[in-house]
Amino acid sequence: MAPTATSNEKPGESPSPAPEKKARTGPSLANRIIAPFRNAWRILTQMRTALILLMMLAIAAIPGALLPQRNLSQQNVDQYLAERPTLGKVFDAVQLFDVFSSWWFTAIYALLFISLIGCLTPRSFELVRQLKTEPPKAPSRFTRLPHNAKVTTDLAPDEVEDVIRDNLKGWRVRYSDGDGRVKGAKEFSAERGYLREIGNIVFHFGMLALLIAMALGKFFYYEGMVIQIPGRDAPAFCNTTPAAFDSFRAGLRVDGTELSPFCVRVDNFSADYLPNGQAKMFSADIRHNDEVEASDPNTWATHHLKVNDPLRINGDRVYLQGHGYAPTFTVTWPNGETRTDTYQWAPTDQMTFLSSGVMRFDPPAGMYPDFGERVENGIAIQGLFAPTAAFEGELLSSSFPAMNDPAVAVDVYVGDTGLETGRMPGVFSLDQTLIDDGLLNREARVNLAPGESTTLPNGVEVRFDGAQEFANLQVSHDPAQIYVGISAVVMMGGLILSISVRRRRFWARITTDDDGRTVLTLGGLARTDRAGWGKEFDRMRQSILDSLGKTTKEGV
Repeated sequence: MAPTATSNEKPGESPSPAPEKKARTGPSLANRIIAPFRNAWRILTQMRTALILLMMLAIAAIPGALLPQRNLSQQNVDQYLAERPTLGKVFDAVQLFDVFSSWWFTAIYALLFISLIGCLTPRSFELVRQLKTEPPKAPSRFTRLPHNAKVTTDLAPDEVEDVIRDNLKGWRVRYSDGDGRVKGAKEFSAERGYLREIGNIVFHFGMLALLIAMALGKFFYYEGMVIQIPGRDAPAFCNTTPAAFDSFRAGLRVDGTELSPFCVRVDNFSADYLPNGQAKMFSADIRHNDEVEASDPNTWATHHLKVNDPLRINGDRVYLQGHGYAPTFTVTWPNGETRTDTYQWAPTDQMTFLSSGVMRFDPPAGMYPDFGERVENGIAIQGLFAPTAAFEGELLSSSFPAMNDPAVAVDVYVGDTGLETGRMPGVFSLDQTLIDDGLLNREARVNLAPGESTTLPNGVEVRFDGAQEFANLQVSHDPAQIYVGISAVVMMGGLILSISVRRRRFWARITTDDDGRTVLTLGGLARTDRAGWGKEFDRMRQSILDSLGKTTKEGV
């Protein structure tokens, strides 16, 4: 059978070809590349993610409080590694001894910073939009609201309207006269509590400012430790160069050439202890001057320095960080020449202040004109100092941190003390390789009280003269400190606002019943039931009833 023409085809014409179906294609290559980054950005900029990162930052800081940190005490880190070699290597590999400069702590810090910016920016625009928008219209049924009331009164609608306006002072109000959800009714839509969201955003912006201030502070801060032996004739410390410190660390933008100039001299130091040996208070009388060229220290200003009560001078803070003991030894050579030196030893026991250290003495130049012979006859003293000596046989220990009965237990060495090697010798210990190679030989091991001495086989006499207490001062410069304080205050203010202020809405509708009486319907809604809005709604309802007078009857 020949094909018949359809209604759209003319006789003698061939039928038109069927339209081709377009092949369905997936996302473009660009979209497939961008999609993972877009999704990651959405997740990162959620407030939930910011809270998780903040919690992670707090957890990540815990090892920094529990484990010794290199930037505070390399000696404590070395001691930890020596006592726990296996666990210490694992901790060191994951930078647990450098927590606050580790890559993973910095990564959490940076992600939190980005998350807060990405989260707060759209929330701020949304808050501005809400502040410009009128409150929503009243719902059609107030009975569905958690707080509602219905009032009938003989007052005219205009009089009821005036009462409502008086009670809604301080609210953002939207008024509808017949164009609300109920035709012919006068409606009030009121809302307040925007300070809750403002406080929330201010709190998080304060946190963001705190992070920025702390980050910038790490670029421009410096902090140094210096040990000062008290005495009116002792040399002063001047904050002019990093070389003046015993230890110094600074931010990336500090090269040490623009330190705040000032000088400090410690006149005396005192420490008070409880009967069990626990420290009660440290204090020191110091003199200071912000003119490093001042020649007469007697004209310097005085200050009583205490723990956690720093001296503030030229934008820096000088803290009394701690203390220790500096033994004094006198070495007398066979030709009668003497050398006396006082040097700090490090406390190994913070309760009893049993301390360890080392002292080195070069022989007089006239005794050994040959340099090699001079190097071979150096004197090194290494041992323990006890402020209140307690002996267990020949072993020296300390029973109390105050200097009641001082004594030392020392090894005296003769040979190459390491002063001429060109390398920085150990501050509190000798170079063990010199001892192992036979370049430094022990000639005596002895316990000494103040005034006692020992004579070496080569005729050199070593005398222990006693000890002095030294003060450990810390100089800190942090230009971001004031901004950190302001940010913290802003955070607290925002937090108080977000906790104390409640976001709530109030509606009122004025209609007339069949008897010609005025009907007032009230409704209230808060974001959460825990907001305490129910009590405030009841107070407003009662205030409106009192204003309407005795002809008012309430019923739901």
